[in-house]
Amino acid sequence: MRTYAKSDDAIAKLTPEQFRVTQQSGTERPGTGEYLDNHKPGIYVDIVSGEPLFASSDKFESGCGWPSFTKPIEAIHVNEVRDNSHGMTRIEVRSNNGDSHLGHVFSDGPQDRGGLRYCINSASLRFVHLNDLVAEGYADYINQVEDI
Repeated sequence: MRTYAKSDDAIAKLTPEQFRVTQQSGTERPGTGEYLDNHKPGIYVDIVSGEPLFASSDKFESGCGWPSFTKPIEAIHVNEVRDNSHGMTRIEVRSNNGDSHLGHVFSDGPQDRGGLRYCINSASLRFVHLNDLVAEGYADYINQVEDI
């Protein structure tokens, strides 16, 4: 079974922007993220730990400037934490094992898909294409990306 953990080696490989977002709870500028317009089939994993976070079949265009998803692949990989920064109360989303800051979750997503919008920074993600899922150890998630 694959294990997911934060490591000094993984942290050392982060770009300055990835470090700022994941380790310092930063936010990339809207409209600038690498995966905002990615429409390929696959999954998005934590850039630090590799734990599976979101499937392309749950991605949608929200118009907010960041990649948006209706739900995590498995809730066990995502922690939701109250965030009172910037004079407002929001729900921060962090990876469970990597403890990376991912973004925030809001209740203004598509109602027919649960009503949630996970607004996620591209800098906290790595995309694994459907064709590479088996080779990279994510075969269990193929069924979540085939019917896009």
